[in-house]
Amino acid sequence: MKTTYSFKIRFSEVDAMRVVWHGAYAKYFEDAREAFGEEHGLGYQWIEDNGYYAPIVDLTFHYRIPLRYGMHPVMTIIYRPTEAAKIVFDYEIRDREGGDIVATGHSVQVFMNLNYELILTNPPFFEEWKKRCSKDV
Repeated sequence: MKTTYSFKIRFSEVDAMRVVWHGAYAKYFEDAREAFGEEHGLGYQWIEDNGYYAPIVDLTFHYRIPLRYGMHPVMTIIYRPTEAAKIVFDYEIRDREGGDIVATGHSVQVFMNLNYELILTNPPFFEEWKKRCSKDV
């Protein structure tokens, strides 16, 4: 499953070298996860409503071409199924005009209950979501 998310580079996101500050990529990936959640029914509020949090435990970026002010990139976020109690995504940002890959990335989220205790098995609501989504593919 995947979602495509378009965004524009704001002036406040560029650094002294006139390229996007590396820390902005974490926000772009977060925005993509929210877009994915809205499209596929895996939103943060829904996770919390089911009694869990899903914190990030691993987040990586690989930069290839600088993003610059005024660009309108397109990001694809891809859900990677796993048997483990994790939510795993891969990301690819492309320049809309040239189609070049600008950056790629990866994130892993785990489950914690509302007492901030790590959950080592898939919560029932997530198992149901995975079954429902596997039928939609």
